[in-house]
Amino acid sequence: MTATTNPNKALWEKGDFTQIAATMRESGEALVGKLGITEGMRVLDLGCGDGTTAVPAAHLGAEVLGVDIASNLVAAGKARAEELALTNLSFQQGDASNLNELDDVSFDLVISIFGAMFAPKPFDVAKEMVRVTKPGGRIVMGNWIPNDPTLVAQILKISASYSPPPPEGFVSPVTWGVEENVVERFTAAGVPEEGISCERDTYTFNSPGSPSELVDAFRTFYGPTMNAFEAAAADGREDDLRAELEALFNEQNTSDDGTSIPATFLRVTVQR
Repeated sequence: MTATTNPNKALWEKGDFTQIAATMRESGEALVGKLGITEGMRVLDLGCGDGTTAVPAAHLGAEVLGVDIASNLVAAGKARAEELALTNLSFQQGDASNLNELDDVSFDLVISIFGAMFAPKPFDVAKEMVRVTKPGGRIVMGNWIPNDPTLVAQILKISASYSPPPPEGFVSPVTWGVEENVVERFTAAGVPEEGISCERDTYTFNSPGSPSELVDAFRTFYGPTMNAFEAAAADGREDDLRAELEALFNEQNTSDDGTSIPATFLRVTVQR
């Protein structure tokens, strides 16, 4: 890490993503349950947050390393692993576009669910994920899809419309939700095209509170939404942003006595 501010690190250290992650646990566990994880398998969870997918992978007996750019999330992950007495789960800080602390061909499975997609330099991210995966191993990504009508793509789209334009050369994270981009990035990293497959899947956010309370959680704890509210407040448009998000969350909620909102994502599987 250089001494200059890393905007991606700053984004995810802002607020407290663990408050959002709490609504993602059930889907994280369900997704990990489909990955064929077995005892002793070496798993890297990239952009792991506080362990929404790393913890269930460790529960299945894998040797799991969680890597995240945000120091507060790494600390939260370590605390969860300790609390759950998972000695086969460790966390460290790192950047998905430059995993220089990790050896070549050292993991059977690399998972990144809504994590590495937010790192800059997507071609470097693909190259690094391929580099650390053993031959015969797999990479599994979950990526939000641009312009998808479901929750997170719409939160990011609405937030962007209230925020200043990104810096020149910025590549939107949701470009990882387009199959052609995924293929281009992994083939550039040396994976044959037939080793790359994409399918749509669903991830559900569950919260005991109302949709309005979940909007508050995103406003208070989720970096991209926090930035959007700051920009909107400077323009006197804070109430407009709040109203748009409230309408979105209420419209997409499927629960009568709490909040349950499904979100569509692109599940990418890369065979080494």
